[in-house]
Amino acid sequence: MASMTENPETLVKPADAVAAVLVDRAPPKLQPYLRLMRLDRPIGTWLLYWPCVFGLILGAAADSRPFGTLHDIFLVVLLGIGAVVMRGAGCTYNDIVDRDFDAAVARTRGRPIPSGAVSVRNAWLFTIGQCLVGLIVLLLLNRMAIILGFASLVLVAAYPFMKRITWWPQAWLGLTFNWGAVLGFAAQTGGVDIGDLYLYAGLFFWTLGYDTIYAHQDKDDDALIGVKSTARLLGKRTREWILGFYAVAFTLILAAGFTEHTGGVFVFLMLAAGAHMMWQVRELEIDNSAKCLKLFHANRETGALIAAAMVISTWVG
Repeated sequence: MASMTENPETLVKPADAVAAVLVDRAPPKLQPYLRLMRLDRPIGTWLLYWPCVFGLILGAAADSRPFGTLHDIFLVVLLGIGAVVMRGAGCTYNDIVDRDFDAAVARTRGRPIPSGAVSVRNAWLFTIGQCLVGLIVLLLLNRMAIILGFASLVLVAAYPFMKRITWWPQAWLGLTFNWGAVLGFAAQTGGVDIGDLYLYAGLFFWTLGYDTIYAHQDKDDDALIGVKSTARLLGKRTREWILGFYAVAFTLILAAGFTEHTGGVFVFLMLAAGAHMMWQVRELEIDNSAKCLKLFHANRETGALIAAAMVISTWVG
């Protein structure tokens, strides 16, 4: 596709954009770029950020200390900045690669590139700029975290192509989106251990669940244009599969806590997160796009419940 002439007035806000946020109040010429970053839809940033937080907390537990020192808070803020810009870079890159697909799907044809609000050339430049900010954040971490940060770029680069070659692109997203659990742990401890790998594996299955819910919004359009997803693959069996994904996720996250000696209180506190996952399974209506989007968004709260359980267990475990 040839580069498009930029025209902010052609931009159509997606149906799931958050209303009355900073993006809507920004100068018109900036709004398409802020939407490329998905700042109008912060749920993806939260889902990228929570694994970083989990890794940081688990790292404190591995060092047998309560989470909440000034250094911990510094890392929480630093990785928060990193999550915003790297999610933005990933989304911009994804939109460049998927611009033809996005133009053919009702929910995505209003995105900045297919709508003509941002040219492909400028989208590439914007991606590079965001990556440079991410690099500055990364260089403030220790050597192991820097190495792991660079390694994640392989996962990010391959992700947009997964929906073309496998029915399990959500699995690749799970590997990509939860890399922060490994990076955050390494930022705390200077390495990675089996407990952190349990956490990474558990979060992988969590992502399989919530992103399959999300993918049910697009299954009809995906079928028309030949895009693969677990939503299309699992179909009417989705509820049972998501129950399994969440059960494995819950078990592995508990295993991570046990490995790092968070104590029995962690099990009790994690019951709230487990109940929230089961609520999603019970409420799921795969042919109701609005309900699927609502349940997908609810995983921000799932993450908050997991984080709270982990933090409190480092204080009293």
